[in-house]
Amino acid sequence: MPPKIKYPKEEVVGAALRVARRRGIDAVTAQSVAAEMKVSVGPIFTHFDTVEQLRGAVFLRAKDMYRDYIEHGLAGPVPFLGVGQQYLRFAHEEPELYKLLFLTRPGGVSGGAMEALRFSQDLARESIMRIYHMDARTADCYFRDLWLVVFGFATLIVTDDCPYTDEEMSAVLTEVSLSVCKAYKEIPGLPEGKFDKDAIFRELVSKHTEE
Repeated sequence: MPPKIKYPKEEVVGAALRVARRRGIDAVTAQSVAAEMKVSVGPIFTHFDTVEQLRGAVFLRAKDMYRDYIEHGLAGPVPFLGVGQQYLRFAHEEPELYKLLFLTRPGGVSGGAMEALRFSQDLARESIMRIYHMDARTADCYFRDLWLVVFGFATLIVTDDCPYTDEEMSAVLTEVSLSVCKAYKEIPGLPEGKFDKDAIFRELVSKHTEE
């Protein structure tokens, strides 16, 4: 009978996650995780051949945490606004994990911002289609446009350079959400890029001038 492993894999990953939450993914080393656990580096390499493998496990745990935030937002009365608010909350509460998921360049332990966009889009698509009565393509375009706004706010937050309050950011999200939703509903061909932008702008400018 093989000897019982004293430090389970989940305990090692949990210690590495705590290091990453405080100091960032680059701080996750065999030595820092061992110090967090108050052991030698032996238990780390019982479960992982390399530190990169351990960092990959931390990335997956961070992704699970982010999914919980988004699912909580989708359960709210206004799902997309809830998603945006939870996204910003994740940036506020877990800035180092946000950087890991959304600001790590491709080729690291994550796929970078575009992979994160697709992951978030997959989580939200069905809810957007059901509640806003959109097909999958329109729902994805709608989410993409709004995610880019939220991404901007969240990046300001994690770089400690955000001058806006939570209320101000929520107001902007509401304005953009309504505007984009209205545009996709009223402009034929917008999700596919098949529309006469010059004619639409002329009409908008004309309306403004007449007022």
